[in-house]
Amino acid sequence: MTAIPYDRRTAEDYRAAREVPRAGLVAWREIISKEARLAPGGTVLDVGAGTGAFASAFHEWFGVRVLAVEPAEAMRALIPSAEGIEVHDGRAESLPVPDGCADAAWLGSVIHHLSDPRAAARELRRALKPGAPVLIRNVFPGRAARDLRVRYFPATERAISTYPSVERVCEAFATAGFSRVALHSVPQESAPTLAAFADSIRRDADSKLRGITDEEFAAGMADLRAAAEAGPAEPATSWMDLLVLS
Repeated sequence: MTAIPYDRRTAEDYRAAREVPRAGLVAWREIISKEARLAPGGTVLDVGAGTGAFASAFHEWFGVRVLAVEPAEAMRALIPSAEGIEVHDGRAESLPVPDGCADAAWLGSVIHHLSDPRAAARELRRALKPGAPVLIRNVFPGRAARDLRVRYFPATERAISTYPSVERVCEAFATAGFSRVALHSVPQESAPTLAAFADSIRRDADSKLRGITDEEFAAGMADLRAAAEAGPAEPATSWMDLLVLS
């Protein structure tokens, strides 16, 4: 897992464009409750915590302590300061946490950034308590049709096609003794309307959108604006996968 060179402005743009409002994460809270069974006093390891949206959510939802590990300094600076959220400079392949300290690990939109998935799996095995799950929230090749960006910017599938597949992730983590427990497709409301979603887009803060041409981006924005005009009350609902390993 390498540190992406975010500066303060890019990190703020990332937070504005990519963080899903807490109210839009109802389905995520429900499925996490089912798969992790977290309780107050427990500990969640948030690997690649970004600007801390899920670190804050886990702390608020379940009353757990969160160890938020993030390699980018500008992103770490935006993680909300709160009792129960500890922010660490680190990466998945070398976690700055004690052995057997966590009741679950969360990797949100991180798996495709790992430079050495097998090393990350070994580190997670070390850091987790026996039987604790790894929760991987990501888009995977062949499973991204309901992602909002793919829907309106289909050329973003070029980048997603380079991501590790579910099978490749499972193979890498199996080397550290993890097995696949579940795979869920989970909805999230990225914005209350498509117009609000369009307004929130920050191309420079989104690696998938940076990877398409100017013409492809302009066409996608036109399609998105047209859909927003045709359905002004339609929420911006996107879907991502939750891969559970233990």
